[in-house]
Amino acid sequence: MDDAHTVVWNRPERAAKGPAPSRTRAEITAAAIAIADAEGIEALSMRRVAKELGTGTASLYRYLASKDDLLDLMLDAVAAEDGGPPAPTGDWRGDLRTLAYRSRATIHRHPWMTSLAAGRPSLGPNSLDATEHALAALDPLGFDIDVMITVVDTLHAFVRGYAIGELAQQEAVRRSGVGIQEWMDAHAPYLDKVVSAGRHPLLARVIRDAELPHAADSAERGFQLGLERLLDGWEANLPIRP
Repeated sequence: MDDAHTVVWNRPERAAKGPAPSRTRAEITAAAIAIADAEGIEALSMRRVAKELGTGTASLYRYLASKDDLLDLMLDAVAAEDGGPPAPTGDWRGDLRTLAYRSRATIHRHPWMTSLAAGRPSLGPNSLDATEHALAALDPLGFDIDVMITVVDTLHAFVRGYAIGELAQQEAVRRSGVGIQEWMDAHAPYLDKVVSAGRHPLLARVIRDAELPHAADSAERGFQLGLERLLDGWEANLPIRP
């Protein structure tokens, strides 16, 4: 199998023959992450990375077979931020909670992740370490392995979906120049009519009585509430009580 069809994790960073490389995969990956962070994933190309590094585009293909290799390296690099997953504590809820908050923070630092992480799983060494850590938190609880990986996938899906909503709201504020409170104030007369019409009694309760949507820290509290309900659901179905 030639290099173009061998996954990047199975290829040595330095070819057995030829001149010594002037760059490392880590340097190329860091440049790509900086571009994606600053300009979005749409701005990322091998040509753009090469320009950032002051080298020719063709030279990058001495290190990587394709742009897909670069994307894999980027996802795996951010999985190692903050020193990688912490050591298991024996508190499965606490360990999964920590994983969720760390994952959310990583997405906020690197919004481009949301368009990549929802596809095929990242199988780099740092990503595998993170998955192993999550599975290790669940292993003593008696779930079979299919349930364990489903729990981990569901946790990631919740975090990713919630973070996408947060990022979308931030982008709406940036694009329109209208903050969330100003937006809500502008819609207040219309929502008063909705409540008075009586066609949506439950939504009317949300508008009149719910505290969370109107709280200054609604994003934080909403994430915490949703995460804890997920953990509660899994705890209610534990085969073995810790």
